[in-house]
Amino acid sequence: MKISVILYNLRSLYNVGSIFRTADAAGVEKIYLAGFTPAPLDVFKKPRPRMLKVSLGAEKSVPWKKISQSSTVKLLKDLKTKGYKILAIEQNKKSLPYYKIHKIKDFKKIALVMGNEIKGLPSSVLVQADKILEIPMLGRKESLNVSIAFAIVVYRLLFN
Repeated sequence: MKISVILYNLRSLYNVGSIFRTADAAGVEKIYLAGFTPAPLDVFKKPRPRMLKVSLGAEKSVPWKKISQSSTVKLLKDLKTKGYKILAIEQNKKSLPYYKIHKIKDFKKIALVMGNEIKGLPSSVLVQADKILEIPMLGRKESLNVSIAFAIVVYRLLFN
């Protein structure tokens, strides 16, 4: 199974670094950094120490590409034409619990879309998704940290 990841407007250097590290461990083929999601290198091409402290070099082993927020929908459409199934991680009325992912086990190529830590994913991105998955919350908090949610879902995909 091939897995690419789109990080849409993530704020935290630490979250992005953690996702890079987990992506390396999971064999993710590529990470797209959309909108204001920070890249491992700043605009002056200098490394971001806070991100690299968490990623531990995974930004060198997992290919990545910075894309604009406005090109995210185009990217998703392009990935669909290449045979990718788009899975968005978001809590909404159409979301399916992630553990029911066995219903999509035949997908050979997956693009996993993770949204902003506060606002999640916009409807313009969600309408591109073949499936919307959520991690049910049993406690008082409404959501998990985005890097933790990514780890749970990507490993469920791999070892379903």
